[in-house]
Amino acid sequence: MEFLDEVSYYEQRFARLAEAIPAEKYTWRPAEGVRSVGEVYMHVAAANYNFARMLGTPVPAGVDTKALMALSTDKAKVVQTLKDSFAHFRAAVFAIKDSDLDKEIKSPRGQSTIRGSFFLISGHYGEHLGQSIAYARQLGIVPPWTEERQRQEAEKPKP
Repeated sequence: MEFLDEVSYYEQRFARLAEAIPAEKYTWRPAEGVRSVGEVYMHVAAANYNFARMLGTPVPAGVDTKALMALSTDKAKVVQTLKDSFAHFRAAVFAIKDSDLDKEIKSPRGQSTIRGSFFLISGHYGEHLGQSIAYARQLGIVPPWTEERQRQEAEKPKP
């Protein structure tokens, strides 16, 4: 399913950027009253669990989505939780039967279908990946995929 390609794209970007940011920067925030670096990643992780629940897959035992934010200052826990949440969400999407894609569900924006909720989820990923990239750049960190592309360009023979 095309949506899983989208999920994988965002999963890879979030994980690589989260790993590239130094642990001591996880509490940084651009202004008072907005999420810190670590809080953005934990927000995405909590959303993955909650989106899976919205699609019909319960949150795993032992995961309290409301308590995840308390882990936001611990880089190792943030990165692992982010990865675990994407794995759980991917499994939830795999569990959806094609015949259920047009099933009505309640989403954070109101009534939708399972298929329609994919737009909401993808938009949520895009919003917070953009936020994470902006945070990283403010901290002087180039996203790893950009750094790789720049290195490849520099290594190309000049005409």
